[in-house]
Amino acid sequence: MPSPDLTIEASLGGALRRAAADCPQRPFIRMMGGEWSYGTIDAESDRVAAGLQALGVARGDNVSLMLPNCIEFVVLWFALAKLGAVTAPVNTSFRGELLANAINLVDSRLLVVHETLLAPLAEVRASLGAIAAVVLVGERQEEGFQPYATLRAATELAPTARADVAADELCLLLYTSGSTGASKAAMIPHRFVLTHARLSSAGLGLRADDVLYCPYPLFHLDAAVMTVVPALLLRAVAAIGERFSVSRFWDEMRALRATVFDFMGATLTMLFKRPPAPGDRDHRARLGWGVPLPAWAPEFEARFGCRLVELYGLTEAGVMIYPPLDEPRRPGSCGKALGPFELLLVDEKGAEVPRGQTGELVIRPLEPSVIMHGYYGMPEVSKQALRGGRFHTGDLLRQDADGFFYFVGRSKDVVRRRGENISAAEVEMVIESHPDVLACAVIGVPSELSEEEVLACVVARPGAELQAPELWDFCGRKMARFMAPRYLRLLPALPKTPTDKVEKFRLREQGVTADTWDREQAQPARRDAAGE
Repeated sequence: MPSPDLTIEASLGGALRRAAADCPQRPFIRMMGGEWSYGTIDAESDRVAAGLQALGVARGDNVSLMLPNCIEFVVLWFALAKLGAVTAPVNTSFRGELLANAINLVDSRLLVVHETLLAPLAEVRASLGAIAAVVLVGERQEEGFQPYATLRAATELAPTARADVAADELCLLLYTSGSTGASKAAMIPHRFVLTHARLSSAGLGLRADDVLYCPYPLFHLDAAVMTVVPALLLRAVAAIGERFSVSRFWDEMRALRATVFDFMGATLTMLFKRPPAPGDRDHRARLGWGVPLPAWAPEFEARFGCRLVELYGLTEAGVMIYPPLDEPRRPGSCGKALGPFELLLVDEKGAEVPRGQTGELVIRPLEPSVIMHGYYGMPEVSKQALRGGRFHTGDLLRQDADGFFYFVGRSKDVVRRRGENISAAEVEMVIESHPDVLACAVIGVPSELSEEEVLACVVARPGAELQAPELWDFCGRKMARFMAPRYLRLLPALPKTPTDKVEKFRLREQGVTADTWDREQAQPARRDAAGE
């Protein structure tokens, strides 16, 4: 099947309308619960856009989605895009103050929530200052909620909603964790979404007959921008899983007839550690992409019969480093620069470092609106991140003489655990809200799977008898599961500089010590022989 012209429409809604006109009956979205064609998604998103308009949603409005992976998420995203409104999908694992802060940050007046997430919403609803209405997705009917079905009852969009949305208007607000303070919402325009979908199609050699599978949340860049939209431009199929499951992964790949999948964090490790089975090659997958790529990737490829590639990207700027598919793999490399970007590696003073040396990656867009416009409601933070017309990633890379990049590490105070970027400051904020905690410092330590695990170093309030099991239980109630520390270390004091800043480098040097508690063992992680 020949690939269609990947000419970029100005907006996401325009791209869907063009695809629906080209191939209305062709499958577009495939989930375990059903399949929806391009024409169906186009018509359904028109109906929902009319319903949203009837609720007062207008061009430029932010609408928060608190939804798991479901077809309503996809329809709402396209519906809002057609209105020129902005989708702000919230991490569904957020709880308590973190959830309230995320919703309040983006000034949404409308929230759409799934019935399975009513309990965490109930805990914070009174503190959601701007929310004027809540739409409920599911079978339940609750007082004070607008049923999602009523959105579909409207049939006619106002003429103003059919006006073309400009490429530089916002399409998404994607949350990303920073080194200080709470999560930030990156302002993602339509051109960003469509440009990076086109780049991923080229960089990964995607085809019109591909089925692109992503088992990760639609509030992530991977599922939305790197799966749904490339499929849209290619007239291919986007296969969205409910969630990643190591035991169901290959079964779901087979059921959805997937040919391409993405991985992150410990995905490959968990799949590879399962016992070999006769059906290991009983699938259609030809390519897997993501980060990180382990040293034993060739063994994975030989066992499962599909190619793996590593690339580099981030929420604020998309993916702009891809491995050349027609060249042999360079171990440890994430590839070469691709797209309308100038990539530089700089030292602490901003001077470019020589080839072969490590520096911070800074990205200068060569076209407008192909990286984020900044962080919503944070002008000073945005100004700092985009100083000099370049986005300063905080990531450390090096580049060899042939132009291949190698990811070295992160300078930001962020822990990367199983595909999630975790703000140390957010975890510290929650733990320090415990009445018996005086101070807390959170760091990342190496994981046996890949990436990192969360280690919290905690100082108890004087006179308090703080116990690790109690603190784990507290974390489980107060934060997302992926954020909760695996390791806890109770200290009499945190190491600090003369200016009272925590010396996290000392804690990282010490790592998991003999007196560190491991949640998976419910006991100190390591014991000296004398202590056995």
